[in-house]
Amino acid sequence: MDAQAFRKPAVPPGGLWPHIQAEAAAAVQAEPLLGALIHAGLLHHQSFRAALAYRFSLKLASGEMSEQILREIADDAHRRSPALARAAEADLRAVYERDPACHRLMQPMLFFKGFQALQAYRIGHWLWDNDRRDMAYFVQMRCSEVFGVDIHPAARIGTGVMIDHAHSIVIGETAVVGDNVSMLHSVTLGGTGKEDGDRHPKIGEGVMIGAGAKVLGNISVGHHSRVAAGSVVLTDIPPCKTVAGVPARIVGDAGCDTPSDTMEQIIGLEGIV
Repeated sequence: MDAQAFRKPAVPPGGLWPHIQAEAAAAVQAEPLLGALIHAGLLHHQSFRAALAYRFSLKLASGEMSEQILREIADDAHRRSPALARAAEADLRAVYERDPACHRLMQPMLFFKGFQALQAYRIGHWLWDNDRRDMAYFVQMRCSEVFGVDIHPAARIGTGVMIDHAHSIVIGETAVVGDNVSMLHSVTLGGTGKEDGDRHPKIGEGVMIGAGAKVLGNISVGHHSRVAAGSVVLTDIPPCKTVAGVPARIVGDAGCDTPSDTMEQIIGLEGIV
């Protein structure tokens, strides 16, 4: 078969919600046993933000906090901050465009814990910014328990972010992640020592961080750089470079203008001695 047949359809340029609902309706026809799940998660809702709020409440509910209370919190957050849904749409586009395992826009909303954990973090961050910090900590705790993703609600994360597989992700309190970043499982953006204050990494726009990489301390990773899988980054990295090793050091240029989009993780070893 021609390789052209395997290319994904282009992401619709306008609002995604009608397209997602059309995918959901087709999925119910193809797999009726998932009808209740897909109706509850997607087809029942009149808007993208309502579906996001429902998923947040369903996944994070526990014996300590009911689904109804969490739904009220999420609905209030989305009503007062339209930026939450805009960020989620950018994140959803990023997953669809960068993850070869994602063939429909509905998949991350229903099945991908990286996308769902990131949207839960965004509500936790909104709570933090609105001085509801104990509730924000509750959201952080439940995300860690449910998704295996531990993001401090004070961390600042841009839009168009993809966290692929998302197992054992840790992002600290003073970390900053720019727009259009991609990271894989077991990434840590952590501190060193026990000092308070600004102690976590600053990740530039368009950076790709490979699986198992650790970026530690109040250091910066420049725009459009690549961090190889398993690396331990302890010093500042200039823009548009590839780093690898323990401790990580520059092994070459990034190799392209948009490493977070191409997701190319094979690096040349010519620079390693």
